[in-house]
Amino acid sequence: MKCNVGSTDRILRLVAGLGIAIGGVIFESYWGLIGVVFIATAVFRFCPLYTVFGINTDKKQS
Repeated sequence: MKCNVGSTDRILRLVAGLGIAIGGVIFESYWGLIGVVFIATAVFRFCPLYTVFGINTDKKQS
């Protein structure tokens, strides 16, 4: 599993994921699970959809 999420992308995913997850908890919605997916892709620095579309935002491996 190669890293394909760069640092800027990682920060944006983490912030958006936290916002969506917190909103899901506050409004008691399953949308919070999407926030967890964003957080997971930020933590592991791997996005399966990026692999499918051939996208790589990691400057170290570009």
